[in-house]
Amino acid sequence: MATVGEWVSGVRPRTLPNSIVPVAVGSALAFALDGFVWWKALLAMVVALALQVGVNFANDYSDGVKGTDTAERTGPVRLTATGLAPPRHVLAAALGSFAFAAVVGLVLVVTSSWWLLLVGAAAIAAAWYYTGGRTPYGYRGLGEVSVFVFFGLVAVVGTVFVQLGTAPWQAWVASVPVGLLSCSVLVINNLRDIPTDRETGKITLAVRLGEAGTRRLFAGGLVLAYAVALALTPVFWWTPLILLSVPLAVPPVRRVLGGQVGRDLVLGLGETGKLQLAFGALFSVGLLLG
Repeated sequence: MATVGEWVSGVRPRTLPNSIVPVAVGSALAFALDGFVWWKALLAMVVALALQVGVNFANDYSDGVKGTDTAERTGPVRLTATGLAPPRHVLAAALGSFAFAAVVGLVLVVTSSWWLLLVGAAAIAAAWYYTGGRTPYGYRGLGEVSVFVFFGLVAVVGTVFVQLGTAPWQAWVASVPVGLLSCSVLVINNLRDIPTDRETGKITLAVRLGEAGTRRLFAGGLVLAYAVALALTPVFWWTPLILLSVPLAVPPVRRVLGGQVGRDLVLGLGETGKLQLAFGALFSVGLLLG
């Protein structure tokens, strides 16, 4: 029987910035454009976090029952693969998280636009079929595409839309660096897992690119995130505040480009999460002051 601490570890807390940052940036932009609605921002944050927790448990369940997760993997505890929790309990946690996200999301749908139902349904389907179903797209190297779309474009633009009732161009531009940083978390995670993923037939983008290509992708994605965010400087003069987060980018980039593997990359994953939070906070402040 898994302990409370092991269930918390199964949530994979280091991935939660993927949900927090896009809603924070979208809400800051809504405020800058004179359309901030605090309770809608709060509900958007709840939905994003519930979806993140749901996808993490869904991945734990699907990878565990397929045998592509093993007890020997480094990183967060795998509840299903290690046998700490019955698969049905992990599945129930995933479905419960998705259901909670759907119920809270319905409030935003009713108070914003009914077409958001389609967006919500697509988000839940993407979360499940990342590693679930007979042909999971995460096993075909498309995980980063999904993360960029749903934790970048959809999350940021959607947060702005439910508050403003429109999706201005600034929201689309701001969503790009957010999505790239979310992708960086997945990239370094999959870089760590290349050896075991190859053995189990899980063909992630990292497996397709190989170690060298994946390491370059990680560094290039971070550079591009800063470049796109800085492109907003003519409109939001305080955007260069994001440069204060550069020192936090140095450790994970050194680890990745320096050829580190295994548990060293687990530390890099945590460092990337801290960078993501700092970047998101500074980006949000820059938008607010702008």
